[in-house]
Amino acid sequence: MSSAFAMSSKAASDAPTTRFASTCSWSMPIPAHLWADRFDTDQVNLPEAQDAIVGRIARTLNVELLEDAGRRIVRERIADPDARDLVMHGRALFNRPYSVATFQEAQRAYDQALEKDPGLVDAKIGIASVLLSSMANAWSPVTRRDLAPAEQLLLEAIEQNANNAWARSMMGLLRRLQDRPEQSLSEWGTAVALDRNNASALRQIGVTLMHLGRPEEVIPIIEKGIRLSPYDAGTPGTYQVLGLCHLLLEDVKTAIDLFRKSLAGNARLFHTHMSLAAALGLKGDLVEARVAVAGALRLRPDLNSVARLRASIPYSNPQYWGLLEKTVIVGLRQAGVPEE
Repeated sequence: MSSAFAMSSKAASDAPTTRFASTCSWSMPIPAHLWADRFDTDQVNLPEAQDAIVGRIARTLNVELLEDAGRRIVRERIADPDARDLVMHGRALFNRPYSVATFQEAQRAYDQALEKDPGLVDAKIGIASVLLSSMANAWSPVTRRDLAPAEQLLLEAIEQNANNAWARSMMGLLRRLQDRPEQSLSEWGTAVALDRNNASALRQIGVTLMHLGRPEEVIPIIEKGIRLSPYDAGTPGTYQVLGLCHLLLEDVKTAIDLFRKSLAGNARLFHTHMSLAAALGLKGDLVEARVAVAGALRLRPDLNSVARLRASIPYSNPQYWGLLEKTVIVGLRQAGVPEE
């Protein structure tokens, strides 16, 4: 199978258009959207663009391999899948649109894998990834007691293989949820160094920088991560983070557009509904803002006041809190979220 990727020049009208061609043989069907993608660049940025193309192919093929393995397990109704089959099934589930039900099913697969093979590194990382991602998506509270088992599993995994990019990525998320942002950045950086196609780790570097109160630095990093992997399950949440950075910088219109794009990809994200409510509140669209609040409370009815929302955020950086207070918190009050 052969396919061409066209990169149209945005430079002067007489600049040449460069085409990058990729030819490969593969038994599994590759998504049409990947082969149809266009990459805009000029000759100066050609090496970077080629890296982006190769990275996106690698990322998409990896996701498709996991999905294919998951479908095979379900289709063939394997009576007694081995531990590695179960891990592949868990990862395939994790690459689907995020939801509580999908996470629970993935955790069951990882738990079964660890029962079959107590030393399997990927099963340990998988369980930790579900626990931590559930907290990061506000589907469970962030508490020291709940973080402890995830930390133990990741420490065991890294002891067995210090160069596992997935383990380092999840350790980066753990450290951020523990409000240890500098260690979080170090772990995410290690993950990217081990796997330069790790779009999730790249984007999470941006998230950690945002929680350090540096949203202006985050936007180009997040946008690069989206370009590298625009179709994966984490992309809707990434648009929420990108929108929040724009909101913290008081670009309300762009923020609203990005929050809506996030919800179009996955309507089950609490933070996106609440962020949209804040942005609409700042804009003065109070009817729609209250609709967004209602959407958030359907997902987390316990986070129904400004005080409870504050208490649920595990980050203590004063610069970040200052930006939140003059944008998000003001907007939520305007949207009708009570103080207590």
